[in-house]
Amino acid sequence: MSAEDSRAPLSGLRVVELAGLAPSPFAGLLLADYGATVLRVDRSASHDTPSPDFLVRHKKSICLDLKDPRGLLVIKALLKHVDVLIDPYRPGVLENLGLNPVELIAQNVRLVIARLTGFRKDGKYASMAGHDINYLAVSGVLNQLGRKGTPPHPPANILADFAGGGLTCAFGITMALLARERTGRGQIVDSNMVDGSAYLATFPRLATKTPMWDRQRGENLLDGGCPFYDVYECKDGGHMAVGALEPQFFKELLNGLELRDFLSVQHNRDEWPAIQDAFSKRFLQRARKDWEIIFDGKDACCTPVLSYAEMEAADYEQRHAVTLTGTPGLQLDQDMTWESKGMDPGDGGEELLQTWLGWKKGRQYAVIKGTVVHTDGAKI
Repeated sequence: MSAEDSRAPLSGLRVVELAGLAPSPFAGLLLADYGATVLRVDRSASHDTPSPDFLVRHKKSICLDLKDPRGLLVIKALLKHVDVLIDPYRPGVLENLGLNPVELIAQNVRLVIARLTGFRKDGKYASMAGHDINYLAVSGVLNQLGRKGTPPHPPANILADFAGGGLTCAFGITMALLARERTGRGQIVDSNMVDGSAYLATFPRLATKTPMWDRQRGENLLDGGCPFYDVYECKDGGHMAVGALEPQFFKELLNGLELRDFLSVQHNRDEWPAIQDAFSKRFLQRARKDWEIIFDGKDACCTPVLSYAEMEAADYEQRHAVTLTGTPGLQLDQDMTWESKGMDPGDGGEELLQTWLGWKKGRQYAVIKGTVVHTDGAKI
């Protein structure tokens, strides 16, 4: 372990992540970036069919067939020596594989099992397939998003998969680990993307009972209904984002746009269509770079809408979500923050079998067509 690795806040934490897509790998990525050793359990050992998972930074992989009793024995042995298991499956799948969470914790009382599902486990949708858009839909959040007179519009798969799913799951894991410091015992962390997304939307949900957000979708202060909280196209096709909610910021915005006549009518909703029209026409008169120069250093809450391509070309530095001054996360290779190189199935997994379990190839385990299997010489 390098000096950098040993300083990371989750250094020494052992995590097994059952391979999934998007939310559960993101939870594992958060733990790995802050120093945890994360072992992803892949199903396929074929290098011709690499995992579509991009979120592999700082992780290792082992290939196990959990439907093969020999593969099942390997993961059961691993789970006796790790801190966290991340389960991305629908309710009941883990049990059907022979990995009952209650039994696993009985064999390793310090084990934290994070179970991340899309829908609630006890709701009418529990057994149904779904994706980010579906979880947002039944959480009430999707109905809040979109322009007036148009259907609700999902913000890609950021809210449910990553914020309400992976991030919230990682938060649950962290709380369970903190609780373990007091109790000495692990526990099951149940998280789902419906409740996670709904919790994220606590403020706008409560705001629907106030003048801030009591109108239809696209007619409110923060959802595209307000001219001084919106995005405007520029002459060159670029865009500027405006968020001048407070009077002093609105005044600075009007100064930059040279539209000072609207200062006294900022919160008069009857004037909003006229303000919107005036802003739209004015932004179209200059290129985005010109507006950047005008508003640079000004408290007008007016900024360019940047693309990933131009940020990467400008060597923009991607950083950890949170910087800890005493126990920082692992260094982020900037190349890997812009493009995932993927991870070959089985990369680094055998090393962890030796480190965590003391197993040796040919004695406790064998590798058959890239898949690790238990042999009779292993102690479970």
